[in-house]
Amino acid sequence: MSMSDTLPAPAAGSTALRQRLSQIAAALAAGLPVYWVLGPQPLGWLAWCAPLPVLWLALRSSRGDAAWMTLVAAMLGLSANFAYFRLLMPLPAVLAVIAVKALLWLLVVLVTRRLVLRYRSGWTVLAYPVLWVAIDTLMAALLPDGNWGSLAYSQADNLAILQVAALAGVPGLLFLLCLLPSALALLLAGGRPYAPAAGAAALLLAAAFAGGAWRVQGTPAPAPARPLAGLVAIDDFIGPATPPARAQAVWDQYARHVVQLAGQGASVVLLPEKIAVLAPAQADAVQQRFQALARSAGVWIVLGIGVEDGAGRRNLAWLFAPDGAAPVRYQKHHLAPPERDFLAGSAYAVQPVAGLAMGLAICKDMHFALLGQAYGRAGAQAMLVPAWDFQLDAWMGARMTVVRGVENGYAVLRAAREGVLTVSDAYGRVLAERASSAMPGSTLLAPLPAPSSVVTWAGWLGPLLGWLCVALGLVLLGAGCRPASAF
Repeated sequence: MSMSDTLPAPAAGSTALRQRLSQIAAALAAGLPVYWVLGPQPLGWLAWCAPLPVLWLALRSSRGDAAWMTLVAAMLGLSANFAYFRLLMPLPAVLAVIAVKALLWLLVVLVTRRLVLRYRSGWTVLAYPVLWVAIDTLMAALLPDGNWGSLAYSQADNLAILQVAALAGVPGLLFLLCLLPSALALLLAGGRPYAPAAGAAALLLAAAFAGGAWRVQGTPAPAPARPLAGLVAIDDFIGPATPPARAQAVWDQYARHVVQLAGQGASVVLLPEKIAVLAPAQADAVQQRFQALARSAGVWIVLGIGVEDGAGRRNLAWLFAPDGAAPVRYQKHHLAPPERDFLAGSAYAVQPVAGLAMGLAICKDMHFALLGQAYGRAGAQAMLVPAWDFQLDAWMGARMTVVRGVENGYAVLRAAREGVLTVSDAYGRVLAERASSAMPGSTLLAPLPAPSSVVTWAGWLGPLLGWLCVALGLVLLGAGCRPASAF
């Protein structure tokens, strides 16, 4: 069956009503798979085919019907983020963000439809992935939240395909993820003329899966004899209204966890982000306590804390050494929506810890490829990442950080309040994981991943692919905007 530019005009009366109702049902049905892949914990396997019904409907419908059905499906799909966005933003902002994202879906699908129907050529299979990679690249570069929730991160647990991130970063992952539904939609809607393009896409995907499986095959997991790392998270936040006795109990519990994990053999203990926001005198007292604790327990300690003085508020990570020296300090670069009034840092920190060159970052910092690449260039073999999630985004926050490790060839240790404690290696294998909890909190003890000498190209090939897609996307938009007969 070949694609047509328009559908026959519907019959009058009840037949027209039935057709409209069936179109509404089709749009809602097409939006359901999208709903399960656009939220903060997507179904990775479904992401490979979720856009297919939307694309197929657009190719089989008139331009007007394609527009409203795509918009309905996109709004339904994006509503998966409503509860999470509501935690961070007022209702009008939530609705505005969802509407803008739905309009981006509308733009991509309609431009893809127009190009496919105008040129009727196999190369148009590239339109959908190129446009999405272009948008994702611009979001990552221009928005304060970057490309949070990019569909590419849905593949963080798919170990074979995740290795594409070491070659071409998130742009490479997203391109492949969008290529399959594009090829299938053209094949199903247009038939045999698009078989060669679909076959080429299948070969590329097969090569990516096979290459990724080969890359991780035989790579050893950390041996039990490796140095151990301890991770701790207590969900309780010490805020201005927290009674002093309660605040002291939380700090005491963290100290007990450090002593316990050190006694079990941990060489480094990672605590979460911004355990409290304190005035300088209070922060100095905490520093002295944990500096002495690191010396007495003979362990490295990473502690996340906020400090507020006359110059403003800063979100810091302190790295305490077993010799009792003054801590290495790192200031968070990329601030989450609730901390827009904090001062952003710009310096990096890499320190020899337990036989590895370890970098410091805080939570949202690891959502940005450029920061991850900077630590890769600095020679980091592992990242220590105190974090604070919002429960609903626990999986996404952790897995975005795992992807940074794959892109740059280093392990990641991440301890998140209201999230998960995670240890992953340079190939993206999650070696140990445990959910955080309220007092008395959660702990995790795991071997440190072995130093990795894997070569990654994502630092240059990922940006090259992303910005190439931006340029090609502009060309495609120009081609789609050229005057032509109605589509």
